[in-house]
Amino acid sequence: MLVCGSAAPVTSTSLRENTVKLRTISTALVLTGALLGSGAATAAPAAVLAGPDIPVAAIQADLAQLQSIASSNGGNRAHGRPGYLASVNWVKSKLDAAGYTTRVQSFTRNGATGYNLIADWPAGDANNVVMVGGHLDSVAAGPGINDNGTGSASILEVALAVRSSGFQPGKRLRFAWWGAEELGLVGSTHYVNSLSTTDRSRIRSYLNFDMTGSPNPGYFVYSASGQPSGSLALQQTLQGYFGSIGVPTELTSVGGRSDHAAFARAGIPVGGTFTGAEGVKTSAQAQKWGGTAGTAFDRCYHRSCDTTSNVNATALDRNADAIAHAVWTLGA
Repeated sequence: MLVCGSAAPVTSTSLRENTVKLRTISTALVLTGALLGSGAATAAPAAVLAGPDIPVAAIQADLAQLQSIASSNGGNRAHGRPGYLASVNWVKSKLDAAGYTTRVQSFTRNGATGYNLIADWPAGDANNVVMVGGHLDSVAAGPGINDNGTGSASILEVALAVRSSGFQPGKRLRFAWWGAEELGLVGSTHYVNSLSTTDRSRIRSYLNFDMTGSPNPGYFVYSASGQPSGSLALQQTLQGYFGSIGVPTELTSVGGRSDHAAFARAGIPVGGTFTGAEGVKTSAQAQKWGGTAGTAFDRCYHRSCDTTSNVNATALDRNADAIAHAVWTLGA
């Protein structure tokens, strides 16, 4: 995520959560006191669970690959460094093998070439696009496994699950991995600015996933307050999923800190999830979510210790399944 101790134990998702995801109907009501800036609690609609269980082991294997790429290329996957291009090529190879239509969009920043990777599933209404993205680059200080290998790998496994599950979306599904986010949201801004007015109008929603496995995690959903019309439905879809598995959430106003910002400026509805960065977990949040109060959600944020040991597997698993739920719900 853009700039403005020991990792938490690695645990598996509970049997209860896995059971819930077997295409059952949830009648969970999600309450929030901050919806659209209102002081009153507002109930999200009852949610019908959709989407497959994304195996956390597959995401962890992807994170190990990104770690290996960084280790072989100077310890990072930053813009303009060989580790970033190697990351793009590796993700692209998996998507190509799964039948996606991929393209690599180049741009220049600080005298170096950067790359966005865009992948479309070749089905569904091309005039009605559901887009999911996250940044693939790290800072120069480290391999960037939580920030943002976690979001990148989770999006990848959700994309691959579209193929393996036989899902037939009615809308066009588009996945993106952005470059040079850490230098000021460069790749995503370049992409949105490159679109014609017609192409922008075809993107009906954009969901962003940046840092989804923080070691001392929170469960934050992007607030629709102040965002383009249509963002509330995205917020409620994600809240509904977490509510259905009994995980409380808080709304967060991410502002311009991640790649949703360019889409919001273009009037495209935006949403996403986030498990926390350099902010400190409060006692109330620790009571609600577990973990350690008084310490950062991610003490290795933008540091060399942001490695595969800097990821909470339960948070990673829950957020990946939330991504799948949103894609299946919105893309149907």
